[in-house]
Amino acid sequence: MVTGNVLVVDDDEQIRQALVDRLGHWGHRAAQAKDGDEAMKAASAAEFDVVLLDLLMPGRNGLEVLRDLKQAGCTADVVVLTAQGSIESAVEAIRGGAADFLTKPADFSLLKAVIDRLLEQRRLVRVNQSLVERVQSAGPVVLGSSAGMKQLLETASRAAQGTTTILLTGESGSGKQVLAEYLHAQSPRHAGPFVYLNCVALSDELIESTLFGHERGAFTGAVSRKEGRLEAAAGGTAFLDEVGDVSPRLQAKLLHFLESGEFERVGGTRTIRVDCRVIAATNRDLEAAVREGAFREDLYFRLNVIGLRIPPLRERTEDIPELAEAFLARFAAELRRGALRFAPETLGILTRYAWPGNVRQLRNAVERMAVLAPGEILTPDLLPPELTDGAPASDAEPTDLPFKDAVHEFRKRYLARALRDAGGNQRVAAERLGLQRTFLNRLIRTYGL
Repeated sequence: MVTGNVLVVDDDEQIRQALVDRLGHWGHRAAQAKDGDEAMKAASAAEFDVVLLDLLMPGRNGLEVLRDLKQAGCTADVVVLTAQGSIESAVEAIRGGAADFLTKPADFSLLKAVIDRLLEQRRLVRVNQSLVERVQSAGPVVLGSSAGMKQLLETASRAAQGTTTILLTGESGSGKQVLAEYLHAQSPRHAGPFVYLNCVALSDELIESTLFGHERGAFTGAVSRKEGRLEAAAGGTAFLDEVGDVSPRLQAKLLHFLESGEFERVGGTRTIRVDCRVIAATNRDLEAAVREGAFREDLYFRLNVIGLRIPPLRERTEDIPELAEAFLARFAAELRRGALRFAPETLGILTRYAWPGNVRQLRNAVERMAVLAPGEILTPDLLPPELTDGAPASDAEPTDLPFKDAVHEFRKRYLARALRDAGGNQRVAAERLGLQRTFLNRLIRTYGL
């Protein structure tokens, strides 16, 4: 059952309290107001999903309160409560924007059905928007099955069962968003929305508005109230990509939300509470950013309750054929090309390449080949130039070695060449390769260099 925030507006204290008690029994959070003035004050201080509104009240009647709520930008679904003889007023309320009406005395079973229906509709709207965004930015359907990735996915499956914040780290293009979607799909919140926000793609002001929403008139161009991504993620997961680029001012606001589940929209004063799980990702070294004073230490520890690192593609070359085949099947279906397959020498070049752009670069390369291929076989001449310029010819590679041994030999030669080009300086070589120096040192020992 979907639960929500409900405001009961009725001048009869006994009816009002009975409704509040019953709503609490059903698992909803309920507030109450005895007249229109209290209702407007409550709606300006908190966010509600449903308002139960009596029509016949002293002072402002229900129709006037309904009108004022809509003009104030209240997005709650309003259910009017009316006596038997006021059906005409109820119809007028529906025309004024009410979602439904019920007659007094309220039939609790019918009231429950109406509230459940309205809350479910709101949930489905959020889920639908999430699905649209996921389709528009669809990524690969597989992360890989190498030993390292299997261990990572096993850990992720266990982490997915909780509600704590997860921090994903890894180089750009390594598959952090795909892992975030995997975590969401494995979690108890899988039926809820998965909402994505790239924190580096927007200005500081737009990130705040996009994340937390804004009120009408909050800034130039804010012609109406807008919910933020956190609200859209209610009951599901909010994925904050490149969180390391968030400004110090927004870091404080994000920390407050992570600790309390509450925030205010830009230009607003009402407190909004949202129940969503946050998964964050970054390709920055946040520990170094903390030491440099560029990232809040308390926010880092709050994000990094569970930390998962995705290794770059060059550290798991066994996954390249599987990923490439998965991408090819996807693009062949999208292009309606039927069966497409790699020539053996093409797959060999893909496996030997270092992939500085990681999985994203591999996906783009496969898409290029699928689009340009004149036939069913993807030959090396379809590869992007950076993969073939200076790449060893296929007949120069040892073909009598088992696959793992061939990969071992290639990585050994690749590292030896990088060290030679750096004049034996491990720090310079590590920077050029995009590796941590400690990891490069471990590789040097592994390959006897």
